Amino acid sequence: MIRLSDYLTEAAAEKDRHLTHIEDAVLEGGVTGTRNAIKFLIALRDMFADDGQTLSEAPGSLILRTKFDGAPAIYAGINPENGKFFVGSKSIFAKNAKLNYTEADVRANHSGGLADKLSDALKYLPELGITGIVHGDFMFSKSDLKSETIDGKSYITFRPNTITYAVPAGSRIAQQVQAAKIGIVFHTTYHGKTMQTLQTHFDINVNNFRPSRNVWYRSNKFLDVTGRATLTKAENAKLTGILSQAGSVFRTIPSSLLNQIATNDTYRIHIMSFYNQRVRAGEHMGAGHTAALIKWVGDKYQKGVDDAKLPATKAKRKAERDMVLRWYRQHASDLKKIFQLQNLLIDAKMLLIAKFNMVNDLGTFLHTADGGYKVTTPEGYVAAWSTGGDAVKLVDRLEFSRANFLAVKNWGR
Repeated sequence: MIRLSDYLTEAAAEKDRHLTHIEDAVLEGGVTGTRNAIKFLIALRDMFADDGQTLSEAPGSLILRTKFDGAPAIYAGINPENGKFFVGSKSIFAKNAKLNYTEADVRANHSGGLADKLSDALKYLPELGITGIVHGDFMFSKSDLKSETIDGKSYITFRPNTITYAVPAGSRIAQQVQAAKIGIVFHTTYHGKTMQTLQTHFDINVNNFRPSRNVWYRSNKFLDVTGRATLTKAENAKLTGILSQAGSVFRTIPSSLLNQIATNDTYRIHIMSFYNQRVRAGEHMGAGHTAALIKWVGDKYQKGVDDAKLPATKAKRKAERDMVLRWYRQHASDLKKIFQLQNLLIDAKMLLIAKFNMVNDLGTFLHTADGGYKVTTPEGYVAAWSTGGDAVKLVDRLEFSRANFLAVKNWGR
């Protein structure tokens, strides 16, 4: 689990890190991460238990955002160190930061589709009167918009990454989209006196921006004005039962093992890589996959042994293989509990996602193998504390993450 206070440090170190799937907090955050994941789910249950229309966003409270499948990531605003407007990608926090103040900067620092979209952002985003620095997902340029018929209905569509977004042709939002030169969904703000001391906030208020015909923009704030996301008593009881069971399983797993996995790249990366293979295959990790995981790890190490040319190298790799496999076999029963706990968190997450998906004003589709479309849901949701702390994402991995793994991206980085 990535702490917001660590976000800029991670970026400065040029680590391509993302928000953690809430169930992966068990692997990435150890005891603390697991406890916080359960707290997030409890807080979301309580938030929607009575009135989904009212989301408290007082300092320190939980906030919920819709996760848009935009690309690339765009940063824009005023560099506090020189007072100049700039745009950039995630590289603005790298050691050799790439802040683009002019078109020449964009072309010198970037290439391909990324450069084109940053160029558009540099041209049009100053019209919004941005103060501080904002972070958003690029949704479309003018050339990305298409008129398409899906299931007999006319839409204006754009596909920034994996999901195709569609708005009904002739609607007010379609008119706004068609009039715009670019579209961006904003989700994060940064404030501070230097680039290295910026403070991160998820409470962006786009109402402070100046209106611009050239920029279609919105925040990713989740707002249910219909009340459809409110949990029924039965749903509340079911969710409470799942979380209670998750807590019970959590207490049976050795804290030392959870923390060891979180701090040991070898074991954590093995498990998460195998998990991603299961997602690509259309299934979640389960207790029954423990034996398959151990075999998969053994096969990986055996290949290294077989490829070794020198006897000393072969012996060293055999010893490493035996040590790692011994660890997996020693902890096999507890690994089954960890996967059981993750699946309980997934069950809780999916119940909430099903409710959140009932509130959506943009059509979302995935391309099918025959060139058509199928209806899908939004990419997912982000839960965070409004003034810092932990943040996690809630995504239907079998729907969206699998599609994202397999999709061919339609823009150049």
